[in-house]
Amino acid sequence: MNNRAIHLPHDDQDCGWYAALPEPAPAKRLNGQQQVDYAVIGAGFAGLAAARQLAVHQPEARIVLIDAQRVGYGASGRNSGFVIDLPHKMALEHPDPEHKQRLLGLNRAAIAQLQGLVEHHQIDCQWSHAGKYQGAVGPRGLAYLEHFERLMKELGEPFRSVEREELAGVIGTHHYSRAVYTPGCYLMQPAALVRGLAETLPPNVELLEHSPIKGLQRDAQGQWLLQGVDGQVRTPRLLLGTSIFTQEFGYLRSRLLPVMTFASWTRPLTDAEMQATGILPDWGLTPADHAGTTVRMTQDRRLMIRNTYKHVPRYGKSVSDSTRQEIRSGHRRALLARYPHLAHVDFTHTWGGVYAISRNFTNFFGELDDGVYATACDNGVGAAWGTISGTLLADRVVGAHSQRLQDIHAVTGMPSRNPPEPLLGLGVRSRIRLAAWNSRSEL
Repeated sequence: MNNRAIHLPHDDQDCGWYAALPEPAPAKRLNGQQQVDYAVIGAGFAGLAAARQLAVHQPEARIVLIDAQRVGYGASGRNSGFVIDLPHKMALEHPDPEHKQRLLGLNRAAIAQLQGLVEHHQIDCQWSHAGKYQGAVGPRGLAYLEHFERLMKELGEPFRSVEREELAGVIGTHHYSRAVYTPGCYLMQPAALVRGLAETLPPNVELLEHSPIKGLQRDAQGQWLLQGVDGQVRTPRLLLGTSIFTQEFGYLRSRLLPVMTFASWTRPLTDAEMQATGILPDWGLTPADHAGTTVRMTQDRRLMIRNTYKHVPRYGKSVSDSTRQEIRSGHRRALLARYPHLAHVDFTHTWGGVYAISRNFTNFFGELDDGVYATACDNGVGAAWGTISGTLLADRVVGAHSQRLQDIHAVTGMPSRNPPEPLLGLGVRSRIRLAAWNSRSEL
């Protein structure tokens, strides 16, 4: 199988999470000819979990985990730092209660797995069982919040309504009318977490960074050949933890939508600024209206604003410097609407991260080709889903059966086919603009 040119990640150089970390050790790169038992492409949450689980099952096997960038530099290190137990809003509306319970169980298994690894390896990543607020500003947000409460009651999950004054005592602003607090969410520093997971991989996993795979084909013996810049990997079994980039290897083409969302954060606030604002550290608030604004206060006291979505068919190359500056200005307006007394506090970083969604909101999990397996399309909930789907993909490959594996097969399927360009781009951009306009009161 020969592919067209593979388009590689093209992330900006301004991710605050990554910049806050110490300089990593020099990368080990793919060099020469290598024969391995398993190759995993993509060292994000899914790829890291898959490689680790393969090594647990087969400690004598030779496993390589390959990434085009440094660990933590790509999408898994660019999210807002939530590990959410609850199914996504669209999944919460699924008519089958068992479907929702399966998703809930999978997400919580991922959280338990990550917590165990963080504690066992003492990974310094601001890991915190902080729960999560879902906030509403005006009537539109409050209507979404009431709908969320109904869905939570149907699911039988605990939640608590938090009125304006109580909420302001935590987040330091009266901007929100009300919020719903759910206790099962964890917060973390994503780039630090994935780097820590990479540094504690089992000894039979070889991590190769800055090693883009430029071609993929099958040889006459049925082995897969992964062609790098300065080397080649030959393997009978290939696992793809490549999210949106799965289509670059010839799979799930015209079924995945590349979307980028953006965040900005401040320097750490001083003691005086924290006290004057009345803000507490270490919390996260997502919008009741999904197109609204996410706000985080990190453990090291940085305020983060995340909103704005873009369709990015060329990944990071789709976003110009001027567009990024416009987004930063929008983040600034959102910050000042909530914290006008912090007008003297500038943003230090603004970054984007690309992820995959599907038109039918379906995740792919399973075998794509003879000896090629993938988990793809996290639909915006990547930390928990990537962790559990990567783990279970390794189970699937080695033939280890479990109830969790049955559960993930039951809730996944084939992402629906997209319309052709230019109709696809026009449609996606129009929907994003409409959502932003309708949700302007919640931004």
